[in-house]
Amino acid sequence: MKSDPSERRAIVTALVLIVGGLAVIFDSTIVSIALDTLATDLHVPVSTVQWVSTGYLLALAVTIPVVAWGQARIGGKRLWMIALTVFLVASVLCSLAWDAPSLIAFRVLQGLGGGLMMPLMATLAMQQVAGTGVKLGKLMAVVSLPAALGPILGPTLGGVILTWLDWHWLFWVNVPFCLVGLLLAWRMLPADRPTGRAKLDVVGLLLLSPALVGVLYGLSNAGRDGGFGRFDVVVPLAVGAVLLVAFVIVALRRAGAALVDVRLFARRAVGSSSTVLFLSGATLFGSMLLLPLYFQNVRGETALVAGLLLIPQGVGTLVSRTLAGRLTDRIGARWVAVGGFVLTAVATVPFALADATTNVPWLLAVLFLRGVGLGAVMIPVMSVAYVGIERSDVPHASILTRLAQQVGGAFGTAILAVILEAGIMSAHTPVEVAAAFDGAFWWAVGFTVVATAVAFVLPGRVPEVSSPASAPGRAGAPAAPPRAEAPAGVETSVAASASRPTA
Repeated sequence: MKSDPSERRAIVTALVLIVGGLAVIFDSTIVSIALDTLATDLHVPVSTVQWVSTGYLLALAVTIPVVAWGQARIGGKRLWMIALTVFLVASVLCSLAWDAPSLIAFRVLQGLGGGLMMPLMATLAMQQVAGTGVKLGKLMAVVSLPAALGPILGPTLGGVILTWLDWHWLFWVNVPFCLVGLLLAWRMLPADRPTGRAKLDVVGLLLLSPALVGVLYGLSNAGRDGGFGRFDVVVPLAVGAVLLVAFVIVALRRAGAALVDVRLFARRAVGSSSTVLFLSGATLFGSMLLLPLYFQNVRGETALVAGLLLIPQGVGTLVSRTLAGRLTDRIGARWVAVGGFVLTAVATVPFALADATTNVPWLLAVLFLRGVGLGAVMIPVMSVAYVGIERSDVPHASILTRLAQQVGGAFGTAILAVILEAGIMSAHTPVEVAAAFDGAFWWAVGFTVVATAVAFVLPGRVPEVSSPASAPGRAGAPAAPPRAEAPAGVETSVAASASRPTA
């Protein structure tokens, strides 16, 4: 079926959004390989410079929950441009940082902008397709482009910069994407009106943001000596868990007025998608820790070579996007996700059997297949989260799924870091070091196997975005306001389960 003007407009909106989104993805993947260099150049221990990443992560946690309120208060287009401007200014400031404390402070500012952008990108794209008939798998294949390009170009660019330039240039990479993204957003994003004088759930914010900070901070410290027995792991995790439970209780009582509507977890689409995203985050981010360290510590490669060797995984993720989107629309999210997880698990096993002499071309081929599997997982799981929910609930679904993936990634990274650290501490020979990595990779395989089992609860078919006439609304949900500049016939609900079958 030929695309109509509404479909083309939806795809253009998604493309405009990913230009700015690329800055956030590149920034994360580039900085992750530069911590040792930063520690040396700034004359501080690695434990101090680690806050360049930890501070960014915690700032993300603080801002993600307020995205729905901010969009309702000032409109999605304005919020997107404000967040992108914050990220741009912070990137320039990072490049001008004069010591470790200033760099950490500017990275926190970056995190505030990035925390707004990532869930908002999915929200604006999904709301734009309401009533257009665009299939969710096809749209998500476009929206996921930054996540596919980041692993390909980020480590490579970072390695090149650290080899021939200095670390200040790591942050100038973001500037062109931010500037072009701002120009395109100003010219091409549809103007949406605020939905009213939305009242900020202050109690919810004071509970949820510290809860996320506590959980993520505790998990980020678990990879150090002492693991989960450390004081700075146990206390933040305990406090974060208590605050999170309190937030859920308060949010259930406040219902639609809550900072984040946790009642959406009761929807099969949102609940199952969030659970699988938690596990896929553990699989994806955990492997991002292990793979470069394997090439550097076991095989003795430089950061640049390690980054280049990871390119096949990113290429696999990139090439599987379109096919995964089409299959999701044709046969359903469940089977595409299950197949992707199975392929990811099978392609991780060779690393659990590898040592310093394992054939490199074989490992590169396996990395390509692993990337194909990861790409096949993300699109259906992200798409299915929006099935059967109203347009006004889309921001909340975006926040819930983004937080699930973020916390899952921190959890997986912490677990694998503890396992790897314990193995390396007891290793006395290169063979034993390789064995420590093998054990950590087996745990990564285990995460993937569990995710495969959970993926069976995902809804089968991902329907097209439909009209509200066929979309059962959430009880008590406020009616979604009309979008500014919306063409006649564009409706205000998203992905009803009763929509017409795909071709």
